[in-house]
Amino acid sequence: MLVTHPSAADRVAERIHVIPDFPETGIQFQDLTPVFSHGVAFRVLCEALVDPFEERFDILGGLEARGFIIAGGASLLTGAGVLPVRKAGKLPRRVITETYELEYGVAALEVHEDQLPPGSRVLVIDDVLATGGTALAACRLIERAGWQVAGVSVALELQGLGGREQLEGYEVYSLLQR
Repeated sequence: MLVTHPSAADRVAERIHVIPDFPETGIQFQDLTPVFSHGVAFRVLCEALVDPFEERFDILGGLEARGFIIAGGASLLTGAGVLPVRKAGKLPRRVITETYELEYGVAALEVHEDQLPPGSRVLVIDDVLATGGTALAACRLIERAGWQVAGVSVALELQGLGGREQLEGYEVYSLLQR
């Protein structure tokens, strides 16, 4: 495992639980919920994910669902609001939708089309970067809405799955890589 922000990375890494064969055989699920329930580790994670983008974003785009948690915590530290990037069908007003492919089908993300002023700088926040499909869809959605992607910041990057390559052209920060 490479470490890019040592003190924060150590505090977060020691609390991640690896769950074998979840949600299906062969997957090593990286459970960050123990990080969220530990006050110091959670604060350090939130600080570490926004620090590389200091003063370069207006709002935090939290990806459903664990990205919401991190973006909410980081919002309190930075004073920036949270843009919920939701799964399709969860938002009540007019939305912009971006579909993307999963290994087992198609999914979609949505935002309210009138949520932010044009040109707003959105820092995309999530827990894990794997294949990059969800993060790329979020970036495309943000741009289609007339906003700017300030970067993508994740707690854990699973190397070898092509996520960073999918996000070529966007600045990507990961606290931990495995």
